[in-house]
Amino acid sequence: MSDAMAKSWKIKLLYDGECPLCLREVRFLNQRDAGRGLVAFVDIADDNYSPDANGGIDYETAMGRIHGILPDGTVVKNVEVFRRVYEVLGMGWVYALTKIPIIGGLADVIYGIWADLRLLLTGRPNLAIITEQRQKRLGEKHSSGRCRMNEKDDTVAKIKQ
Repeated sequence: MSDAMAKSWKIKLLYDGECPLCLREVRFLNQRDAGRGLVAFVDIADDNYSPDANGGIDYETAMGRIHGILPDGTVVKNVEVFRRVYEVLGMGWVYALTKIPIIGGLADVIYGIWADLRLLLTGRPNLAIITEQRQKRLGEKHSSGRCRMNEKDDTVAKIKQ
C-alpha cells in the first residue's frame, strides 16, 4: 500500500469488535463512509491489534475509552472522537452542540459513565478479567508455535548468560 493510500483516512477509529453496541455504531459509520476510506476502523479486540501502529494506545487503555488517531499522530478520545468522525463523514451537525464548552463537558461526563458501564450493560466481564483472558490467550497463541527448551537446554542457556 502506498503512503498516499495509507494516509487517505482522516481519522482512525479504535473500537471494541466484541461489543455489540460498538459494532452497531461502526457498521452505521462504515455505511456512511461508503467506501471512501475517510475513517480507518481498527478493531482493538483483534489478536493482531498493535499499539505501535495506533498511537501507542494499548488494549486496556483503548477498552476504557474510545480513541481516535489523526493522520498527524494526534490522539483524541471521548466525545471528541465522535465529533471528529461525524464531521469527516458529513454529519457534523449530530455532535455540533458538543462544541459549546458546557455542553461538551457534560457530554464527556455522560460518555464517561457510559464507558464505565459499557461492559456490564452488554453482559461482559469487567475490564480486568477481559484483559487477563486476552493476555493468557495471546500468550498461548505466541508460545504454541515455538520450540520449548527442555531442562538440559535451559541449563545450557543459563550458563551462556
